[in-house]
Amino acid sequence: MPLSMSQSSIPLFVRALRNLSEILKKGEEHPNAASFVEARLAPDMLTLAGQIQRASDAAKGCAARLSATQAPSFPDTEKTFPELQERIRKTIDYLKSVPASQIDGSEERAISFKAGPNEYNFTGVQYLQGFAIPNFFFHVTTAYAILRHKGVALGKMDFLGTR
Repeated sequence: MPLSMSQSSIPLFVRALRNLSEILKKGEEHPNAASFVEARLAPDMLTLAGQIQRASDAAKGCAARLSATQAPSFPDTEKTFPELQERIRKTIDYLKSVPASQIDGSEERAISFKAGPNEYNFTGVQYLQGFAIPNFFFHVTTAYAILRHKGVALGKMDFLGTR
C-alpha cells in the first residue's frame, strides 16, 4: 500500500514537534536558560522563539494547505519556555485534529501562496516534499543548534527522539 499524503506529513510533524518539546525542556534546565529564548546563531537569523514560531507555522500551514482548510493563527508573542511549549502543544493538537481524509488525495491539488515578496505555486506533493518538510526541518534544526551552541547537552538522539 502506498504512503498517503497524511501519513507523509502529520506524523512526521507531530514527532518532530514532540522531540522539539523535549529539546526545549533540556534548554530550560540549563543554568543560563533565561537568555536562550532570544538567542540566535547569527545576527540576521531568527531567535530561538522565532525558530519555534516558524516551525509551528510551517507545520500548521502544510496541514491547512493540503487539507484546503484554514490553519489557526497564533500571535508570535512567546517570550518564555512555557509559552513556547504551549505553542508546540497547540500546534500538535491542531495537526491531530485535521482528518486524514481531507489531506489524502491532495497530491495534485494546486498549492499557491505568497511568502515575503515571493509567490509559490506547487502541486500538493511538490509542496510537501520540496517546500513544507524542508522548511519545517530548517527551523527545528536551527532551534536545536541554538540550544546546542549555548551549551545545552544535546545529541543526535535528542533530535531524532525515541518514539
